[in-house]
Parts: sequence; C-alpha cells; structure tokens
Amino acid sequence: MRGAAMSFTAAASGLVVFLLSVSVAQGQDGWGVTYSSTEICAVKGSSVEMRCSYEYPSTLKGSVNTVEKTFWFVEKKDGEYVDVTTESEYAGRVEDRCENNTCTLRIRNLTESDSAEYKFRITTNQPDGKYSGSPGVTLSLTDLSVQVEREDSSRANLKCQSSCDLPDDDYVWYKNRGSTLSGTSSLQVDLSFQDSYSCALKGFEDSLSPSVCVTGRESNTVTYTEGSICAPKGSSVDISCTYSSNDSITSKFWFSPERSHQGQNPSQPEDLSEDSQYAGRVQILETERGRSTLRISDLRDSDSAQYLFTFKTPGFEWRSDLPGTTLTVTALQVQVINISYQNSNTLAELKCHSSCSPAGVSYVWFHNGEKITQISTSSFEGWIQLTDMISCALEGHEAFSSPTVYAPNLPSVSVSPSAEIEEGSSVTLTCSSDANPAANCTWFKGRHGILYYFNEGPQLVFSYIQSSDSAWYFCIAENELGASSTASIRIDVKYAPRLPSVSVRPSAEIKERSSVTLTCSSDAYPPATNTWYKKNGNRNVPLLSERPQLVLSSIQSSDSGQYFCRAKNKLGGSTSENISIVVKYAPKLPSVSVSPSAEIEEGSSVTLTCSSDANPAASYTWYKEDEDSPKASGQIFTISDFRAEHSGSYSCGAQNKFGRSNSTFHLSVAAGSRRLLPFVTIPVVLLAVISLSVFMWIRKKRASRDSAEPEERHTEEYATVHFSNNRANPLSFNMRAAQQLGHTEPQTRPEDPAELYSVITKAH
Repeated sequence: MRGAAMSFTAAASGLVVFLLSVSVAQGQDGWGVTYSSTEICAVKGSSVEMRCSYEYPSTLKGSVNTVEKTFWFVEKKDGEYVDVTTESEYAGRVEDRCENNTCTLRIRNLTESDSAEYKFRITTNQPDGKYSGSPGVTLSLTDLSVQVEREDSSRANLKCQSSCDLPDDDYVWYKNRGSTLSGTSSLQVDLSFQDSYSCALKGFEDSLSPSVCVTGRESNTVTYTEGSICAPKGSSVDISCTYSSNDSITSKFWFSPERSHQGQNPSQPEDLSEDSQYAGRVQILETERGRSTLRISDLRDSDSAQYLFTFKTPGFEWRSDLPGTTLTVTALQVQVINISYQNSNTLAELKCHSSCSPAGVSYVWFHNGEKITQISTSSFEGWIQLTDMISCALEGHEAFSSPTVYAPNLPSVSVSPSAEIEEGSSVTLTCSSDANPAANCTWFKGRHGILYYFNEGPQLVFSYIQSSDSAWYFCIAENELGASSTASIRIDVKYAPRLPSVSVRPSAEIKERSSVTLTCSSDAYPPATNTWYKKNGNRNVPLLSERPQLVLSSIQSSDSGQYFCRAKNKLGGSTSENISIVVKYAPKLPSVSVSPSAEIEEGSSVTLTCSSDANPAASYTWYKEDEDSPKASGQIFTISDFRAEHSGSYSCGAQNKFGRSNSTFHLSVAAGSRRLLPFVTIPVVLLAVISLSVFMWIRKKRASRDSAEPEERHTEEYATVHFSNNRANPLSFNMRAAQQLGHTEPQTRPEDPAELYSVITKAH
C-alpha cells in the first residue's frame, strides 16, 4: 500500500531519497526482514539508501544457528542469488553496511538501469538456514523537467517537477546555462527575453533538467544527455547533447577543457576532431537536427576528462560555466569471489568487472594466455594451479584485457645493511613477491629447530637489534589464489663479549700436587680470545695463558691466589670477576724455638714453640723418647721447673688431614764432680776448648755434605742449655740425634763422634 509521501534530505552526505511507503515486515518461524520502506523514488544522478533489520532463530532443528552472510540482491543468475556489491554494473557505486542486525545499502550516481526491486537475504551455518525478505524495496528513478505556465504576455511561472513527489525547497535554477538562482521548485521569469532555463536539486547540480525556452520559440540552449559516463578501456563511447538557437549556427564542435589548457591559447577551445591525440578515434555524428554525438573509439586512460559542446551564430557564441559530460575510463579487473582448496588444486570463482562495466556485452577469459572458448560471461569458475595466470577482456577488445591474476611467485628477501650486523644497529628485512592481487607477507623465525610466527608486513624492522635476534628468518607471501615461501636467510648479530664466567675443575677442595683446570667462557660473536691473569698486588699483572683453559698440572701452595680472565674480540672486551684458588697441603717441616734463648738456671721455666706452614692449619703434639703418651698438645710446650731428669730426646709433630711432619731434638746431662780442684780445672778448660774446635770442624764438614742431600720431613736439632745452682759438681748435657719419640720404637745407633757436649755448670 502506498502511504503518504515521505522524503528526507541528508545534505552532508549528498543523499536525496523519497520514501513512498511505510515500513513493512515479513517473517515466519523466527525468520524476519523489516524494510524501512518498500518503495523509493529518486532522481537520476543522486544517491539512495535502503535500510532493513533482520531476525533469525537461534536454533534450527536442534542445532545452533549462526549467521554467516547477509547481502542484498536484485535477481538470481543461473539459479544463484548474486550479491549486488559483486555486480559489475554497480562497481564503485555501491556500499553495504551492517551493524547490530541492521543493514543499509547505499547506491551512488543512480542510473536508469538501477530501477529494480532490491531484496535482503540471510544465510547461516545450517543447510536449511537461508531466508529472503520478500517483497523487497522497489526503486524508481525519474528525470527533472521544467514546466512553463504563462501568467500574461510578459511573465511566466516555471515549475521544476518529476514523477516523484518532490519537496518544494532546495532547488537550483540556471538561466541560459550560466547564472544560477537558488529557490524553491517554482520560479517567475520575464518573457521579454529569449532566455532558457533549467533546474536541479541542490547538491546534485550535475543532474540538470533539459533547458526550456520560456518564449516558446527557439533559444540558445545546450543540453547534455548524460552528466557522467563510465566506459572500459579499449571500448567506444557516445557522448550526446541537444542544442538550439534562434539564429543560424555558423560553427559547432566538441572540446575538452583539459586539452584546451594545453594549447597555445587556453581561452580558445580546441576542436577534438583536430586534436592529434584523438586522430583516427573521434567521430561527430548528427543523427537528427539539433542533436550532436561525440564518439570516441579505443578509449585510453588519458581520455578520462570532461567534454563540452559549443556553437557560434553571427551574433552569439555559446559559453557556459556548467559542466558537460564527464567521461571516466577504467580498466577491467579480475575479482576473486571465492576460493576453495583440494589437495594442490584451487577451485576459483572469479569475476571480470570494472567500475563501469557496460550491460549486454560478452567477455573473453584467458588461461595462461590461451582463450577459454566455453565462457563468455563476466564470471569464471574452475580449477587452477598455483602457477596459473588468469585474465579477461571485453569481446572485440581483447587487446585491452585486464591485468593477469596469479598466486605469489617465490618471494625474495633482502637485508639492509648488507654488511656485517652489529648489536644495537638498525636492520631491515624486506620480503618481495610478484603477485596479483598483491601478496600479504608473514614472517617466521626459526631457532633450535623450532619455527615461530614473528610478524606481518613486507618489511621486518629491528630498530635496535640484539644478539637474541640471531636466527633463521623466512617469509610467506600469500594472496587469495595461493601462497609461496622463501628459502631461509640467516641473521648473525655480532657483539662484544659478555661478562666471562669462570669455572674450576675439580670443584672440590684443591690438594697440593693435584691437577687443576680453570676455564674461561664468554658469550661473544665473533668468538672471543681469552687470557688468564693472577693478581699480585701490582697494577700490571703478568699474563699466564692465552687460552680458554689455564691448566696447573701439579699445583703448589704458592699458586694460591686471585685469578681472573679477559675475553676480547674486535668489538670490545670484558673482564671476569675474581676467582679465589686455595691450595690445601700437608704441614711443611716444623721449626722449634726455645725461650729463653739465654742461660737458663735449673728450676726455671723453659718454653718450646713448634711452627709449621700448612693448610688447613696443623695441630701439634709433643713426644719424649721412650714414652708412648704425648707430653703435650698445642703449638707451645712449657716445662715450668726444668730438672736434670727432663733430659732426653723430644719431637714436635705437626699434622692435618693431608699429612704429618716431625722435628726432633735431644737434651742429655753428663755426670761429674760437684767441685773442681785447681789442678783439674786447667785440663778441663783445655779439654773444653779442644772439644769445641773439633765440633766446629765436624759441623762445617757435615753442613757441606748435607747441602747436597734432599730435604726430609724429619730433622734433628741441637741446643745448649746452662743450669746453675749451689752444687759444685759439673754436669754435662749432650744434644744428640734421636729418632721420633714416644709413639715409635726407639732404635740404637753407634755413637756419633760429632756429638756436641755442652757443659752446664751447677753453681753452689
């Protein structure tokens, strides 16, 4: 039912539509489509919007029902519903937007062929999930015209009208195709001049009504049949106009303002039939009086321009600032509609179209350059390989075929900079592949045999590359027809040595004379050169080794200390932290000291001290000859009241868990009289002098002999101790060699003639 006329204008978007009916809803079993209007009337050249909302059941036959596709269609082709957005005649002029179950179809630059019934269709994931809202929206198009109503002999009332019920305001009037007058759908004019008038809707000034001479007689007018024409490259086009004059026309021709601007005198139009660019391609047809047609053949991209008609009379030249007919030349394109895969083959559904594909023409398809004779429509469906190339053309214009579509060729990868890559620099990887449609590139990174998705885009940019970015990289180029991948490219980032790490083997405690290996490791590229050093308290430390490993095959206690290594390559160097090497060893040969070292009186205190170099520190034990039990433990042994019975052989033993070492010394007392007579005194003194001389000679001889023998862990020590008291009998203490005492069996030995007898005098 046609309701009250409704209209609205959206000036911001340049949209003018006239809704001629109320909204209507169709639906069943949970399905439904509600159109905002079922009839729309619009002016040619304007734009229109059709809007609907839809609903569908959430479940269908017990299964979840979800929408997969919605679209507008006009008619079925080969039993299939065809989305108008894929139709070539709507190319570049149609837009479909959906949000929250509300969809809007917008068509721009309406032409007569757009008059049709438009319906909305829903498809879901279920086999029976298909529904179309019917009846749909009927679009009618109309032309504007000027009606002249005379009021008297001097004035007339002009009315801009169409078959649509138009609003009364927002009109533009043109006088003699020149000056403009804004106003309503009506205009009063003076009949005293032979003027012509035309009208248009504001915002759509290119869609003018034909001009009308208000006097009813011939007036100077030019009316173009179409404001804009779109034609495929290589085809032919007719651009027409009607013209009239109240005087005889002396000359007339077509011209293009763009071409005239390239001439010597831009203010003077240039006849296209004399333009070298159009030579052999332009015809001027006069099929009837007052009608001129410009025919251009073998259209080129450069032919896209505005074309105008002009004429001259003895007293008039037609000039107008209004546009003529705008020609747009477009190339054919192959559009990928749908792709499905089976094994290595691809089932492709393709469409040959342009922004202005003409109706009623035949198409030619090419497969790898060979013509496909079975197809003459704008659609192609068939199996193709990744290496196949497909193109199309208008029949009779095969030389102007579309660009070929094909899957991506093997991509190539370039690296910038191409020289060595240092850490911290900027590096760009570029993936290039010849493909149509253009390929999308995806980057992958491979490390340790594992492949990772990394990024998308033709370029992979590392603004500050790290050593962790060293890896294998490759890209995959993919379009709707297939995919192809590159061979891997290796990126190795060079960097200075990191802080070296130091390890010690064995990792347990280190024993003297064992083998110890220090290893220096540093992450670096190129690999670092490692050098070893030992701290010695000076600024300049000596170089120990120029290898990653420092081997101490028989380590000594003197090797204990702080060690470090340096790693260096051409990009820099780094020094490790210090590592401490502590060598464990058995006690060295102990040394024994006696205190006091001066003459000691009998009954006084004597302190013996034993010292030995050892790690860990040694424990000390004191023994006396022929006694199994130790006399004392500790580094110091003190005899607080020294008597003659304390004489004998003593030993000091130093021990830790790695070994033991002993030093032995002998104390002895010789018997004698308590008083010495004067005549005995002299021989005794002489005997003492002789004994001392013999002892010094023998000792010197033994010292020279012992210096040639290796050091032993057992030693004998001699000391002279003098005691004094009130007794007159002289006693002699003999220090002589002795074996280790206490915890071993004593051994007899022949008396050493070099024994030293010290005379200790007891005073009384």
